[in-house]
Amino acid sequence: MRHLPPLKALRVFESSARNRSFVAASEELFVTASAVSHQVKTLENFLGVSLFNRSGRKVELTPAGERYLASVKHAFDEIEMATQRLTATHEPNVVKISVAPNFLTRWLMPRMTRFRDLYPDIELQINASMGLLDFNQTNTDMAVYYGNGEWDDIEVHFLREVLLVPVCSPQLMNSGPPLEKPEDLEHHTLIYVSKRQWEWENWLHKAGVDFIQPKGSLQLSSGQLATAAAQESLGVALADLTLTSREINSGQLVVPFDIRLDTHKAFYLVFQKHRPLNAGMKAFKEWLMSEMKISDPEAA
Repeated sequence: MRHLPPLKALRVFESSARNRSFVAASEELFVTASAVSHQVKTLENFLGVSLFNRSGRKVELTPAGERYLASVKHAFDEIEMATQRLTATHEPNVVKISVAPNFLTRWLMPRMTRFRDLYPDIELQINASMGLLDFNQTNTDMAVYYGNGEWDDIEVHFLREVLLVPVCSPQLMNSGPPLEKPEDLEHHTLIYVSKRQWEWENWLHKAGVDFIQPKGSLQLSSGQLATAAAQESLGVALADLTLTSREINSGQLVVPFDIRLDTHKAFYLVFQKHRPLNAGMKAFKEWLMSEMKISDPEAA
């Protein structure tokens, strides 16, 4: 028979130690602070050692408590991962996905019918989000991230680098001032993403233009809005080839200069490290990577 401490007391100890507070643990576990203190005392009596140094409302782990926390946390992590692996097989045809909004609306949504035609029995539940996920604390199965690919403790699969080109509406191209060489951009309004204003400077430098004073400028909060403004003939924006491939191919947007700026960032498919993929996750991963190859701007 296993000689185990009370599991309820272990859970209370882990929460108290992680939060460094009995009060915070009580709020997290929806019990009173006195109940937390009682469970911790029960565990200390069982072990015969003090786990916390108490000073008023503040608590600090003893050296023994620090050592014990590392083992308890590891055990809880293993139980949590085993539970997720087991329950993941219960709904093999449901995949919960978190996707960057711009990628979702401009690239994924227009291709969803192709996925449904291939996998009619698989249900995708999609959430638009820019934030990073803690896969240990969410029921989301997979996510599409934008960044440099350097994230810890998750599986990361490269999808596509982000390459920026100037885009504008065909109306602006045909009726506005000529756009025959990069220097001609000075006669137009340049559309910037507020947090990435350096992108135009970097693109102009790559195009061999040291400096221009554009006719005007327009700042918007996202690449999605900047591209939409370009479609409305409000100016010239820098847009990712992958995300605007449909508009470019259909003629809704034109690329006056095919000079591509490598942002050194990319889109990645990510999911929990060491997690076995169920049938739905495997299908989505294979389909997504296949679609990326089909729409590869470098092949254009």
